[in-house]
Amino acid sequence: ECVLMGSPGLFGGHVSQPQPPQLQQQQRNLSLHEYMSIGLLKEAGISVPEGMVASSSEEAYAVAKQIGSKDLVVKAQVLAGGRGKGTFEGGLKGGVRIVYSPEEARDISSQMIGRKLYTKQTGEAGRICNQVFICERRYPRREYYFAITMERSYQGPVLIGSSQGGVNIEDVAAENPDAIVKEPIDIAEGIKMEQAVKVAKEMGFPSALVNEAAENMVKLYNLFIKYDASMLEINPMVEDSSGVVMCMDAKINFDSNAEYRQKKVFEMQDWTQEDPRDRQAAKADLNYIGLDGTIGCLVNGAGLAMATMDIIKLHGGTPANFLDVGGGATAHQVTEAFKLITSDRKVQAILVNIFGGIMRCDVIAQGIIMAVRDLDLKIPIVVRLQGTRVDDAKALIAASPLKILACDDLDEAAKMVVKLSEIVSLAKEAQVDITFQLPI
Repeated sequence: ECVLMGSPGLFGGHVSQPQPPQLQQQQRNLSLHEYMSIGLLKEAGISVPEGMVASSSEEAYAVAKQIGSKDLVVKAQVLAGGRGKGTFEGGLKGGVRIVYSPEEARDISSQMIGRKLYTKQTGEAGRICNQVFICERRYPRREYYFAITMERSYQGPVLIGSSQGGVNIEDVAAENPDAIVKEPIDIAEGIKMEQAVKVAKEMGFPSALVNEAAENMVKLYNLFIKYDASMLEINPMVEDSSGVVMCMDAKINFDSNAEYRQKKVFEMQDWTQEDPRDRQAAKADLNYIGLDGTIGCLVNGAGLAMATMDIIKLHGGTPANFLDVGGGATAHQVTEAFKLITSDRKVQAILVNIFGGIMRCDVIAQGIIMAVRDLDLKIPIVVRLQGTRVDDAKALIAASPLKILACDDLDEAAKMVVKLSEIVSLAKEAQVDITFQLPI
């Protein structure tokens, strides 16, 4: 079963530490459900098991009958690795189950659909399972691991293969790095058949099947390039009991920057598997990543956003998010940004740090005033504006009856917002209501 979520540890001599769950869900790569990935493979002429997706237990029964095999596998469609070892709310163990009749497929599906699956990768939040993928059971003679990913150290795509498939590839990388084959591909020249043959041989495919395995690898590479994938993982790729090479599972991530030319793939995105704030941010065209601190940040430019988070840390505070409104933000986007920040209950204070180059400070100020008024915000807001039309912006803020603290100096602004967040959090602990008066 595929578990690699793009862990850098496979390439160096070390294995990366698992990231805390709140960051793990914030990947900027589109990830598709297994049944969709398998569908893309099938279209590309790659051999995959026969299977169909179902959204209810009755549909699962009908699909199982239609496939017509006595031995079937029911796989929970949840975007997280380690499904096989996961547990459902309700107690069902394992998100990948073997069943022997359509009735059993219906029964197992009813315990999966509409419930959350908890795995090593989902953490306590779990992920909802809305569909199951039902496919024929095949009997592998041998299981292999195959993946393609973009890798910095090779400055392009690399094929990764191992004779140890069907298991946690991270463990193989840690215990026996030599068991992993790596073959960099020149992205301009494309893949050569001899490269695929070399990988298939080194993975240990029997000589009669080396060419068939290599042909599948070439097709997989072409699919990887065609759809702007950032990672494609087949675990396991098998030699079947009937002597054919088959991809039993597929996990593909796609580069979000390619959305404009990969409409078909991005329309398949399942937002129920994402943090709801991510969807909101995507709609408003904001770069947002939720963190676990108490100070909301709204900044223009990714570099400045990082620096703002650092300076909050420096003064003893913790950022609640990374939020870059980009260079051409509108008043509407600023309101959306505030909605996002304040939807996080942990936020005790907000720091707005805008450097107006392309961005006009007065437009941002209008956005802030609108947002504070429309959302009826009660928490303190510290605003540091610099650059184009900054005086107009300050005049707007000063003229508004709202409690927005303006600060010229970033260091001062950070100190102030940290202090204010501490005051709010102490007041909450003591269950005291507080209101802020601005000095005259």
